[in-house]
Amino acid sequence: MKALVTGSSKGIGKEIAKALLALSYDVIGVARDFEGCEVEFQKVECDLSEPKRMHHFLESYKKEDISLLVNCAGVGNFAPHEELSSKKIESMIYLNLTAPLLLTKTFLRSIKKNRGYIFNISSISAIKDAPFGATYGATKAGLRHFSHSLFSEVRKSGVKVVSINPDITNSSFFKDLHFFPDSDPLSFIEPECIAKIITDILQKRDGTVITDITVEPQIFKLQKKRS
Repeated sequence: MKALVTGSSKGIGKEIAKALLALSYDVIGVARDFEGCEVEFQKVECDLSEPKRMHHFLESYKKEDISLLVNCAGVGNFAPHEELSSKKIESMIYLNLTAPLLLTKTFLRSIKKNRGYIFNISSISAIKDAPFGATYGATKAGLRHFSHSLFSEVRKSGVKVVSINPDITNSSFFKDLHFFPDSDPLSFIEPECIAKIITDILQKRDGTVITDITVEPQIFKLQKKRS
């Protein structure tokens, strides 16, 4: 069995890749770079937010026999909407929404043949208002809706489509943002917990499909960076 995981160099994507390796999947990991990533899988460096590079990747790997696809790569920029640059808006839309749709289109026939899985890592912002993150929330809501609609389309083929909607997660997602998780361990999710959800789903009886999971920390608390 072969899995393709985007955003696999760190955070949630890396932990998912590790969990799939433990389940004996051959993993192809895609990320902008793999500096500091010690996990052993097939690594493909590609910036999926760049359309030309994205299409080159799809052309190069379209014949891979994929059973499981994890669309995890994503980016968030948070500010009043009128202050976001057009480039940042376009980049969020392309990486968070367009790229997963294109990846799914490319590998769907293979996933159908293998009666496999598609996991889309969405966000709590897909289902809750996201002040100062309207574009980000829109991309994630679009990805979640795509997941639900696609499952209705392909369920007769044996394909399972799952949207996972995490809230604040302890990862590098916040590296360039003006806020970050509080130090209280009850205020964030660990990436390993998202990976465990996927392994649990993969071990459900054939015929039982979990299509949507929202994951939140016990308490909500953030810290703001000092300017």
